[in-house]
Amino acid sequence: MEGPTGVVFPVTGGKRSTTALGRAVVADALRAVDPVGARSAEHETDWRHGYLGHFRRLVEAGLLSADAALTIARAGLASLHGRMTVIDDDGREAGLGEVFSASGDQPALGTATVTGAGPVKRELSLPYRGQRLRGDDLRRRLDAWVTAGVVEPSCAEAVATVIANPDWLDLRDQRIVVLGAGAEMGPLTSVLRWGGEVVAIDLPRPEIWRRLVQTARRHGGRLHLPLRPGSAADGDDRTLAAQAGADLLHRLPQVAQWLRQFDGRLVLGNYVYADGATNVRVAVAVDALTRHLQEHRPDTALAFLATPTDVFAVPADAVSHADQGYAKRGNTHRALRMLSAGRLLRRSYPPGADPGVNDSLVAQQGPNYALAKRLQRWRATVAREAGATVTFTVAPPTRTRSVLRNRALAAAYAGAHRFGIEVFDPATSNTLMAALLVHNLRTGGPAFAQPWQDEAYAAAHGGLWRVPYAPRSALGLAVLLGLGGART
Repeated sequence: MEGPTGVVFPVTGGKRSTTALGRAVVADALRAVDPVGARSAEHETDWRHGYLGHFRRLVEAGLLSADAALTIARAGLASLHGRMTVIDDDGREAGLGEVFSASGDQPALGTATVTGAGPVKRELSLPYRGQRLRGDDLRRRLDAWVTAGVVEPSCAEAVATVIANPDWLDLRDQRIVVLGAGAEMGPLTSVLRWGGEVVAIDLPRPEIWRRLVQTARRHGGRLHLPLRPGSAADGDDRTLAAQAGADLLHRLPQVAQWLRQFDGRLVLGNYVYADGATNVRVAVAVDALTRHLQEHRPDTALAFLATPTDVFAVPADAVSHADQGYAKRGNTHRALRMLSAGRLLRRSYPPGADPGVNDSLVAQQGPNYALAKRLQRWRATVAREAGATVTFTVAPPTRTRSVLRNRALAAAYAGAHRFGIEVFDPATSNTLMAALLVHNLRTGGPAFAQPWQDEAYAAAHGGLWRVPYAPRSALGLAVLLGLGGART
């Protein structure tokens, strides 16, 4: 059986172990700030289930100071870049840092541009439950979400500012690079609707590119797509789709060279996702590309979407909202708490915590998913401190295909409304996140004293930060309540 190629895990104990890498990277990230936590991670014997506490500790240790958070982020990134390797097509293995210099003989990618013939929209509108909200209707929806604790007030304020500045939607002065262009959560459709330019990267799978090209034709923007070396750029749509795409795991130098040819500031948007261990590999590949582009194009802006099912420090206002809900809990909830010996329906935060620590990690998503998403947070923290424009937003729980493939998560999402959590449809989520992307690009993004405050700004967490109960203590009940209504 042939071994892997491209960006790969290092060999540890004779095999390429995702567990060994995860333990080592978390320990390296913690070592200077929390040496006890580092040792605990290194000696964790059940990483598949025990990772939850260690990823929480990464956040808690970073609350000591801004320097502590930056130290953790830099150490985590250095550990990943120092440990991951690259295997070329001939089986030669080298360090990740050599990927752009060792593969300079790869043929260049071609470029095709699809110019849409559809109308250009200059008004922010949001698809929501069969309607298209705009103007005052959209403002009322934002206010309702704030009242229900579904989004942070800063999220509603940011979107309201975009509504009031429709000219901001004209993104022709930007080059929005969408890595993972076919992702349900990406901004591609919105940017094209607003007449902007999208530079798209995704796998060479014709079904992805047929859909993207069709989307571009419907709207008023322009879509730039990479073509297999030697392909003609003037073919019909079916031919373009068959020739389009680039694999980030295996063709990093080609992708970097291709992106560097575009004029104007690049906004490098990271929307990639893969199942299992491949998610870490592609996340590291994207981060290597990010670092490379920042070195050659220092004005490059970065865009990330954070998962709400992670650990975040949250402001005192969110803690107070959750505390008020806990005080109003009914007798049934009290009984369940007692009968479960305190395991079910635990309160979200200690009273008065400032900041609180919201732990919405879901064990079923696994340590590879957690590491891939944490890598993005570390890069955002380090890049922002270095002066780059960074747009980092916590996205709401969303009924994406990847989530609904997991039966437990699908059931939990179906039952989540019983606990005050709103799960969004993909079209609502990706449009809302695109509006926040616009806001951050036009304003330069947040600049708070502490990295955790930057992460919390404009979060659209679906209610996970403000519900009365610690999310995992309600997860099992949500699954039971949602089993009959889970979408499949």
